[in-house]
Amino acid sequence: MNKTYFVLFLLFFNTFYSQTKLLSWNIQNFGKSKSDQEIAFIANTVKDYDIIAIQEVVAGNGGAQAVARLADALNRKGTKWDYRISDPTSSDAHGTERYAFVWKTNKLKLKGKPWLEQKYQTEIDREPYFATFEIKDKTITIVAFHAIPKSKQPETEIKYFKLLPKEYPNLNLLFAGDFNCSQSHSVFDPLKKMGFPPILKNQKTSLKTKPKGTECLAYEYDNMFYKTNSINYLKSDVILFYKKFISLKEARKVSDHIPIWFEFSLN
Repeated sequence: MNKTYFVLFLLFFNTFYSQTKLLSWNIQNFGKSKSDQEIAFIANTVKDYDIIAIQEVVAGNGGAQAVARLADALNRKGTKWDYRISDPTSSDAHGTERYAFVWKTNKLKLKGKPWLEQKYQTEIDREPYFATFEIKDKTITIVAFHAIPKSKQPETEIKYFKLLPKEYPNLNLLFAGDFNCSQSHSVFDPLKKMGFPPILKNQKTSLKTKPKGTECLAYEYDNMFYKTNSINYLKSDVILFYKKFISLKEARKVSDHIPIWFEFSLN
């Protein structure tokens, strides 16, 4: 093998083996109401990804246990997973919740202790949850978020996200979650101009209450915004998990949102 081919091989090898798959999912009312069968279904849906960011973990009885049950179900599939759960968010107006991260320990290493954003906790109802991970000596800080409902104008709190890169200038930020707001809204323009584009465009991610013909998706709510100068976009898509159920009503017992995912490598 000549030198040029060897260099190309190394570049391909490093890119291929350093790629990471992040999945984000608002799992509605993720707590004790989820049956063992539903936990098993969720585990089978997410098992091929490296890290899972979960929104809408129940803050009271059963939320932390549901995350532990999911991690246990994943661990029984032959790969070691770890997890962290946030403290309850400070919201009183729209219901306090928890966030969770679940990840494969052979792919990512947690650095330090995850935290709920403190500076804007009065301006942002369910303050975002930060966790920094090391991937092959490079780091990424994933910020999980669940915005207030569409009827409450989530853009009034999303507008503070443009301040977070300056608040954390040394972190390689990626924002993921349920924004209850389309990426096309002008509130995201400052983030985009700073080099944080969305991974999805014109992609609905919430489920209708009842299907309209064959259409089951309602709104463009879930997305991720990544830092282009340090995160390489490889692929992104959604998982239409509801197609595995006999009815939309049955699917909505798992969640009223579909998972979204992003495959990337770090510069």
